[in-house]
Amino acid sequence: MDDVEADVYRKRIRHLYLRVGPPDGRVRVSAPVHLDDEAIRKAVIKRMSWIRRQQEKQRRRGTEPDYQLVTGERHYVEGMSIPLNLTTYNGPPTVYLLGESTLEMRVRPDDDLPARRDLLSRWYRRRLESRVPAMIAAWEPVMGVTVAEWRIRKMKTRWGTCNCRASRIWLNLELAKKPVRCLEYVIVHEMAHLIEPSHNRRFWGILDRLMPDWRTYREELNRFPDTGHEG
Repeated sequence: MDDVEADVYRKRIRHLYLRVGPPDGRVRVSAPVHLDDEAIRKAVIKRMSWIRRQQEKQRRRGTEPDYQLVTGERHYVEGMSIPLNLTTYNGPPTVYLLGESTLEMRVRPDDDLPARRDLLSRWYRRRLESRVPAMIAAWEPVMGVTVAEWRIRKMKTRWGTCNCRASRIWLNLELAKKPVRCLEYVIVHEMAHLIEPSHNRRFWGILDRLMPDWRTYREELNRFPDTGHEG
């Protein structure tokens, strides 16, 4: 279809689903077994503008800067672009914010780049861990569900996942860089799967009722920061 190729998988499902997968924007179609090739082709063409938007988003994500963790480099913290100030000393490595103006990182003279990256990653994790419990606790009575367990990990293709059987949700560590409202949207999205596991009309209706501006938050979530450096 034009310059777009699609992998088609026929399954015993009622509806056709499209997915644009990273890192190259490959289109995956899950289609009911009774749909013929022409019907699938028309369905994909109908969603072509959406497909191209998703492919462009993935191309932009691929331009993430190669952070070197040096003074003057800018890093995102809860949606804010904050300059880093790196200093060395003979104490325990630490990271902290000076208001909203500076991200301070203090490391030992022999701490190399991997050590500094690990230090920053652990700091981001702690910030998420301090935010998530209150959000889940606030939404549980509203949604009538209980999250038995939540965890944080690095994920390449998703902001969150839900194991409905275990009532467990996973959150992407990168959410620490996004505005708090985006983190809350992901939490509500995954908790909604405890009510409706599928991305069907009922699921999106639940989000419309609970969080009417969720589309705005999703768009903001998928908008990758332009640069990690001054200028």
